[in-house]
Amino acid sequence: MTRPLALVYRGNAAQPEECSVAVAQLLRSSRWGFDVRYVGPKEELPLTPDVLARVALYAQPGGGQLGRAYRRMRKYESAIRDFVAGGGRYLGFCLGGYLAGATPGFGLLPGDTDQYIATRGATIASERDTIVQVSWRGRPHQLYFQDGPAFLLRPDAAGVSVLARYPNDAIAAVTAPFGAGVVGVVGPHPEATQDWYEDCGLVRPDGLATNLGHDLIDAVMTHRTGSSRT
Repeated sequence: MTRPLALVYRGNAAQPEECSVAVAQLLRSSRWGFDVRYVGPKEELPLTPDVLARVALYAQPGGGQLGRAYRRMRKYESAIRDFVAGGGRYLGFCLGGYLAGATPGFGLLPGDTDQYIATRGATIASERDTIVQVSWRGRPHQLYFQDGPAFLLRPDAAGVSVLARYPNDAIAAVTAPFGAGVVGVVGPHPEATQDWYEDCGLVRPDGLATNLGHDLIDAVMTHRTGSSRT
């Protein structure tokens, strides 16, 4: 059986490189068994419409500052938007979630993003690496977190599926239609590996959250697509 092809961005808009590597590992270990290729300015595959047309999913990892990352990714915006609108799937982690928003971003979400730490009643006030509590499909979990987004959906947003919320009820993970495609985004880091925690002196209360990352992937891959551009 041919494995579905997934692209993971790797480059100066997703630093450190471990962010891209962790997303690639998560995709490979999912039940979809993706054939993962890296794409970016110094990779063998460029991020172009022709390359995107061959894949099932495009993933934008975390890492870096939003304004700087968007300036570097802006030249790819039309290609990414057209890919998703035409039936592709976008997966964004932390910074990749911010980039799915609009100020600035690719404008893939029916709404926008904001720093979770800036939302009313946020349980974290610092941009430092830490652990955040979320309710994922109604069950409590603790995930690696570093200044991730909350997702602010319009009241009339249709076809969305909220997977996780922060303790103040702000959205932490969601899937939504965009044109004929699907967007899946998450603020915390379910893809975080053991060394991420160790390097920051953090203890994993729940163990690694790989299962939640796989759940997000499943939600993106099985989300029923729409027919109109959002």
